[in-house]
Amino acid sequence: MKQFLIIAFCAASLTAVAQVADAAQIRQACMASDRSAATRDRCSCIQRVADQALTRSDQKTVAKWFKNPHQAQVLKMSKTARDDALWDRYQNFGQMAQAICS
Repeated sequence: MKQFLIIAFCAASLTAVAQVADAAQIRQACMASDRSAATRDRCSCIQRVADQALTRSDQKTVAKWFKNPHQAQVLKMSKTARDDALWDRYQNFGQMAQAICS
């Protein structure tokens, strides 16, 4: 029983660490970008807006767009309802981030 509790605690700890690492994907991508406006404060602000406007899955997708903006264009041109919904959430996120973090 004691060994089971230790294993369960370790598994829960690893899950929590993975969630924290995942949680700041937008901020990390922003900081890694070559944009001169990508300051620690601004990228943290953008992450806070992303936490409000985008799901964790959305954030994972959008974070990839910092390295490859063409992927955003591909999604924008897609005709699926799922991609259209993500694009709408992304545009809302961008407008909020611009208004709050500028």
